[in-house]
Amino acid sequence: MGLDSIIGIANSALGAQSMRINLIAQNLANTDSINSPDGGPYQRRIPVFQPAQVGENGDAVGVKLAAVVTDQSPPREVFDPSSPYADASGLVAEPAVNPVYEMVDMMQAARSYQANLSVVQTANTAALKTIDLLK
Repeated sequence: MGLDSIIGIANSALGAQSMRINLIAQNLANTDSINSPDGGPYQRRIPVFQPAQVGENGDAVGVKLAAVVTDQSPPREVFDPSSPYADASGLVAEPAVNPVYEMVDMMQAARSYQANLSVVQTANTAALKTIDLLK
């Protein structure tokens, strides 16, 4: 496996984790959005990844974002009869977004991003040292 394949794999993972972090940020920002453009409360977005060929001859396998699916969990129901969004029984449907879960997922995505960035930096350093040896 060549250096370009190693960097290609790590770059594909960097892009995938970046999208994952963006989706998590959207989920956190909409934790209290009880009225979305689609109607009803916000539904959290979940990234789905799949293998992807990278490199010039496609011999290396990286990762790419295959789809973004919406969580089908039922909304949380909160009793608030004073809300204009309350139903006849005084219940308001709120997004089924757990901020603690989202933050843990964000930490995992950030660490994965950092690890892949470290791979790119290490491969770059190795290439530069190889060039120095050839001088």
